[in-house]
Amino acid sequence: MSDMNNSNNICIGPAANSRRSRKRVGRGHGSGNGKTAGKGHKGQKARSGGSIRWGFEGGQMPLQRRVPKRGFNNIFAKSVAAINVSKLEIFKDGTLVNKELLKSSGILKRKFDYLKILGNGNLTKKLNVHADMFSAGAKLKIENIGGTTEVIQK
Repeated sequence: MSDMNNSNNICIGPAANSRRSRKRVGRGHGSGNGKTAGKGHKGQKARSGGSIRWGFEGGQMPLQRRVPKRGFNNIFAKSVAAINVSKLEIFKDGTLVNKELLKSSGILKRKFDYLKILGNGNLTKKLNVHADMFSAGAKLKIENIGGTTEVIQK
């Protein structure tokens, strides 16, 4: 009889004795957490509402204010995604290469404001490339093969 019960029963829920009941504080000495309710004697943490905010060091100058600040963070800076012409080799002849195509093909992954094509590497295919900026070498390589370059304005 006991074999039958154990073999096919699927227990849904926690295993026996794996869960503890919650601690009921401030319910007298018999609970094991009477008198101070597990908060110790006096002090800020013993008071009601006595929580200390993150980074607070008891009135001492906090670490984030003691450490010297360095450099300058320009909030108006524009990010430029730079792609070499060698990366454009994956496209077929006559393809219109623009930001959307580069994003969908996985060459560009992050967010950026401008796209610049650089001249590192070789290009053997005639491509129509639309970008915000071109280096002189990239423009020369694309146009020498028979492709076109077009500067798009935002």
